[in-house]
Amino acid sequence: MCGRYVLRTDPSQLAGQLGITQPEMFEQVAEGFEPNYNVAPTEQVIAAIERRARDAGPDAEAVRKLKEVRWGLIPSWAKDRKIGQKMFNARIESVTEKASFKRAFMKRRCLVPADGYYEWYKPAGPKPTKQPFFIHDPSGDAIAFAGLYELWRDPEVEDKDDPDAWVWSVTILTTASVGGLHQIHDRMPVVVPREAYDKWLDPDFGSGEGEAEELLKLLDAGRDPGLATYPVSTAVNSVKNDGPELVAPIDPE
Repeated sequence: MCGRYVLRTDPSQLAGQLGITQPEMFEQVAEGFEPNYNVAPTEQVIAAIERRARDAGPDAEAVRKLKEVRWGLIPSWAKDRKIGQKMFNARIESVTEKASFKRAFMKRRCLVPADGYYEWYKPAGPKPTKQPFFIHDPSGDAIAFAGLYELWRDPEVEDKDDPDAWVWSVTILTTASVGGLHQIHDRMPVVVPREAYDKWLDPDFGSGEGEAEELLKLLDAGRDPGLATYPVSTAVNSVKNDGPELVAPIDPE
């Protein structure tokens, strides 16, 4: 699974890595950005999204941008936003079948940038203490998780043209752990290869015959992304804690 992660890379730098070249497509997100070393579900997070403007025609070019979204997907048919608290991850094995994710997988895919994520190893024995690990690209570069996004109409906001009338939310796809990561936890987020960014974000791809299967092959969930790991302080256990000290390596007990 993926329940906590780190984002410290500035959005202007992320934009270049994610193929977003127009400053107006990331400046608003970059303006108020602060590094977060303990991102948790239900928080506002950053995602790369490619879509047409709502009033644009079908022939208009889709635009790629960085956008703040809520982590925890709220399906368009949901009666209450609280459902998103349980839908911050989606299993890739069933994403094309479950009603909550199927339509988003076909048309509303995104990238969720991160500088790494946390996972907890549970040793054997009575009342074991879980040891958190920081998992990241050994090069120090940010990675991108495969995500799905949705727009949910908030019934408490009367004016549909009010920006607050629509809640943008996201879930992160997970898969079976590969390589040495399975020694820490049996699940991991799906890391999208850079060469797959364009097709994964393309809103016109995914609903045609055989295209869903092609997308799954594109992600290659069984691929080892070559991530590095090391143990960190249990201070990360509390969502109240934040700061670079959370990713400082420690000697495992």
